[in-house]
Amino acid sequence: MDSSQKLKIGVIGCGHWGMNYLRVFSEIRESQLIGLLEPDAPRVAMALERFPAIRAYREMGALLAEADAVVVATPAATHYAVACQVLEAGKHLLVEKPITLEVGEAEALVALAQARKCVLMVGHTFLFNAGVTALKHYVESAEFGKAYYIHATRTNLGPIRKDVNAVWDLATHDISIANFVLGDEPVSVSAVGARFLGNAREDVAFITLHYPNNVLCNIHVSWADPNKVRRVTVVGSNQRIVFDDLDSLEPIRIFEKGVVPVQAEVDSFGEFKLLMRDGAIRSPKIEASEPLKNLCAHFLKCVALGQTPLTDGRHAVGIIRILKAIERSIQNGSAAEPVESPAASHAR
Repeated sequence: MDSSQKLKIGVIGCGHWGMNYLRVFSEIRESQLIGLLEPDAPRVAMALERFPAIRAYREMGALLAEADAVVVATPAATHYAVACQVLEAGKHLLVEKPITLEVGEAEALVALAQARKCVLMVGHTFLFNAGVTALKHYVESAEFGKAYYIHATRTNLGPIRKDVNAVWDLATHDISIANFVLGDEPVSVSAVGARFLGNAREDVAFITLHYPNNVLCNIHVSWADPNKVRRVTVVGSNQRIVFDDLDSLEPIRIFEKGVVPVQAEVDSFGEFKLLMRDGAIRSPKIEASEPLKNLCAHFLKCVALGQTPLTDGRHAVGIIRILKAIERSIQNGSAAEPVESPAASHAR
């Protein structure tokens, strides 16, 4: 495709995220929002009222015939079937997270995108948050030292999803952040979940991810907590860094404090002399930007230049493997479960 041309974008699904994608792509000059596909008439009417210049398509074929790229923002259980149709038509695809609910389906979409030479990107929006980008930068700096563990909390009163549980809805964000910040994937997980709100899906979960080099990540997610929290803390040997997505003034705070073992003669087996470091607290300036707009602009750039997205299909498949291991751990009474390797999934 000529990089000087505007990419024609169609959106399938006009729920909360679908409406957000309609808004963002209508604002980006490098794209041309052509229309939407949504079975719910009131949602269609609402979308056309806000975006009168676009068209409401009644069937998939008509939309695919005119679009260069498609956003799929339908319920997670439908992602695989809808995404297959988009990729089979040779259209570039931006699909909301999670990419699918099964590892095999996600891998099939990756293979199909490669066969059709289409860009496949998944909407792991937090990796396009300026605060998360800064978090990774500071964790990778020499001043941070050795990473010990990550603690993430993502709680609120709902909104309660009808298609997936709180783990798939909320923990997906923190898993992608942890993988991104650490530059690695966990080898095993353990988790407990509960259904306090009377529905058929877990609305609260406590998850521990075990990464290489003995790095831990603990994640707490809940639809039942009246205190809204969106916080990720990374603790290292020299610093503790906190990313608070709800703090618009100081989203990143760096605590120059830490505890490190030092070489010394020990008094008893297994004991080391510890050195305490106590320093200042810094709040670096983070330029405000909208993560979803950053994500959409990245998608357009990848299509125009033939680049691999930051949150490509392979990244998304890794997230699904972790989520499936969490599911098994919850079902098995919090037993530690290995994260399936790519080779193991291909061998099934």
